[in-house]
Amino acid sequence: MYLNYKKTIVYIEERCDLMSISYNQQDKIFHLTTKETSYIMQLTNTGYLLHGYWGKKIHSPRRTPLRSMEDFDGGCQNPEYGDKTFCLDNVPREYPDFGRSDFRNPAYVIEQENGSKITEAKFDSYKIYKGKPKLQGLPSTYTEANDDVETLEITLKDKLTNIYITLIYSVYYDYNIITRSVKYINKGLEKVTLETALSMNVDFYDDSDFELINLYGSCARERHIERQPLGRSTHLIDSKRGASSHQQNPFIALARENTTEDSGEVYGFNFVFSGNFKALVEVSPFNMTRVQMGINDYDFKWNLYPEKSFQTPEVIMVYSDQGLNKMSQTYHKLYRERLMKSNYKDKERPILINNWEATYFDFDEEKILSIAKKGAELGMELFVLDDGWFGKRDTDESGLGDWFVNKEKLPNGLEGLSQAVHAEGMKFGLWFEPEMICPDSDLYRKHSDWCIHVPNRSRTEGRNQLILDLSRDDVCEYIIDAVSNILSTSKIDYVKWDMNRNMTEVGSALLSKEQQGETTYRYMLGLYRILGEITEKFPDILFESCASGGGRFDPGMLYYMPQTWTSDDTDAIERLYIQYGTSLVYPTVSMGAHVSAVPNHQVSRMTSLTTRAHTAMAGNFGYELDLTKLSDEDAEIVKNQIQVYKKIRRDVQYGTFYRLLSPYNSNKTAWMVVSEDEKRITVFYYRILKKPKQPVYTLKLKGLKEDRQYKCITNGQTYYGDELMYMGIEMPHMNGDFISMLYEFEII
Repeated sequence: MYLNYKKTIVYIEERCDLMSISYNQQDKIFHLTTKETSYIMQLTNTGYLLHGYWGKKIHSPRRTPLRSMEDFDGGCQNPEYGDKTFCLDNVPREYPDFGRSDFRNPAYVIEQENGSKITEAKFDSYKIYKGKPKLQGLPSTYTEANDDVETLEITLKDKLTNIYITLIYSVYYDYNIITRSVKYINKGLEKVTLETALSMNVDFYDDSDFELINLYGSCARERHIERQPLGRSTHLIDSKRGASSHQQNPFIALARENTTEDSGEVYGFNFVFSGNFKALVEVSPFNMTRVQMGINDYDFKWNLYPEKSFQTPEVIMVYSDQGLNKMSQTYHKLYRERLMKSNYKDKERPILINNWEATYFDFDEEKILSIAKKGAELGMELFVLDDGWFGKRDTDESGLGDWFVNKEKLPNGLEGLSQAVHAEGMKFGLWFEPEMICPDSDLYRKHSDWCIHVPNRSRTEGRNQLILDLSRDDVCEYIIDAVSNILSTSKIDYVKWDMNRNMTEVGSALLSKEQQGETTYRYMLGLYRILGEITEKFPDILFESCASGGGRFDPGMLYYMPQTWTSDDTDAIERLYIQYGTSLVYPTVSMGAHVSAVPNHQVSRMTSLTTRAHTAMAGNFGYELDLTKLSDEDAEIVKNQIQVYKKIRRDVQYGTFYRLLSPYNSNKTAWMVVSEDEKRITVFYYRILKKPKQPVYTLKLKGLKEDRQYKCITNGQTYYGDELMYMGIEMPHMNGDFISMLYEFEII
């Protein structure tokens, strides 16, 4: 049916079985609901879209989020003639513009041909429909046949330029998730330039008592948790590196001061993008908190020509009134079920052995097969050949871009090696770094302009390599063809897709002067095109992403590749911090985690084989050492570890995850998983340093049925669920540093 609103025609699809989104025409209120949450917006009589509420589910409201200035002193600019009480600077807005009396950070900035950046985008129309649109050229969450997902599109229009801005909200009712993105359409006669085009904005009404949580770090020290009060200031979490980065993850959360793992309010925001991003939190003088997330406007411009459109990536928003654990579990479930597109999204992931830390570049076919054979004997399921199998690649100084087999190392080629590994009863995997090129390579000598560079400037190298310009179709086609040729001529079951440097001297030889600001975004579109075509062409291959470890651990990569190498740091103790922080957003099934040799190659720490395994078992389990050098005793330990993991694997990878003890707050770390059918419990406990004269520690579990009994397979004892959760289980006396325990329980 059609409704008339201020001479604007609004189309509403027939409601039928729709239930998540409603519009109250009388009060001009949009109400988005999930099973447990509400998200509310309201239109003013003059067409401004204001934010009303986001939080615990409520009944349909009948009040406005407008707020008048008390003791008005003339310090506020009024966009509506004759109304001195209405000021854009002190109302909660849904998608704020630039330069019209709102002095907070705008969600978008559009430069017109005359140089003006002023816009006045007001309500034009809206549409509600079942399902969720695909975002052209971008990864995003998706729906399946029986999903209860609805979408609201609210279109704003700037009358002067004829620019239409469509705010897209998709509601996953059962998941308690709302996703947001924005589409710009130029229906004017002149080109405009997008200088800022963020994917979402939320203004929390009369709220400033939040603490900001973000995941910071560096290479080999990714996703450590930082939590700080907002104060009366602006906080920027971002990446300018051409990747989502080791330094900051594209995730933030706002938590109340008293929020813990199990209680209190928290709001989470995660950006489905793998390039430059920006998350900004600003507290206004009027005690409102503005949260924004989207493409970083640093070195970004997009030329929007008449009749063309621009789609921003998606932000996934979660509200929890039951603490951080509930927020994490919400993200975990959605990402496993409605983000990962791989055929492996529901499958148990294989236990692998990777040769990198065993051999680095120094290997031949005989050495590789000896490691694979030993892995098969111990019960491993996948052998992965890492860097060094192609081109002239005996060090990291040459060869990237030349994707043909080095027959000096592998005289029988990949096909012969793959057959030999499969003959041992193992699957075969392969490392690639297709986005990079070494100056010392046949490809560079033939196409030196194919890398990202600026004319007449020196080309900064990282790890002796440059970055191929994926904004170019010819480069994308080369990568697709080169990788596809390898994957189609040998039996490959797994691919580790690496990326080992960030962008410098950003420029493209094919883009015009006015398009140079589009380079980094076009690069990501090119990468997503490559990943989409290759993963669709080879759906039975398990792809794992990597970027010097976890430098691109983000939802954009998980869409194509359902697991990520969590960090190049494989030390068991460092991994407690990294995996704990990663679990704040990303599920255990997405985390690659390996047992490596000691002294550890990154920090030289000595830890037991048991502790190394218990840390790695909290993700996708594997080994990265020379199996042929294991003693008989250690080989037997490894064999038993593999048997244990195969027993708990499904539960660890797809169960409900709980954090119990944080390494940031104590000398101990603990986490646990409850199986999908809630019949089995797996608990991991780690004590970092031994301290003298300490009392016996009692660990309290979570997520159990109070009135059911659980048998502990580890110690043979039986407990009620309430006993385990409220009294806890005593940890045994353990001497030494870096000690761990694994407990298994079954409901009886």
